[in-house]
Amino acid sequence: MKIDFTPEQEAKLANLASEQGVVKEELVRDAAVRLIEEDARFRGAVRQGIEQADRGELIDEEEMATRLEQMLQS
Repeated sequence: MKIDFTPEQEAKLANLASEQGVVKEELVRDAAVRLIEEDARFRGAVRQGIEQADRGELIDEEEMATRLEQMLQS
């Protein structure tokens, strides 16, 4: 696979890779792997939520607001 970057993007990647002590290709590969893993995690969570909703396992708006507030404070 070949990915084309603008010269500005290429320079930013080179700087970031240098700061991390890796080559650009490794930096991009690691980022792609994280993207794939995060996408799988997200899709799994969405699937689980849909399955719970299909079973009627829902929470009311007040409880959702409480949970959201707790998450934001963490």
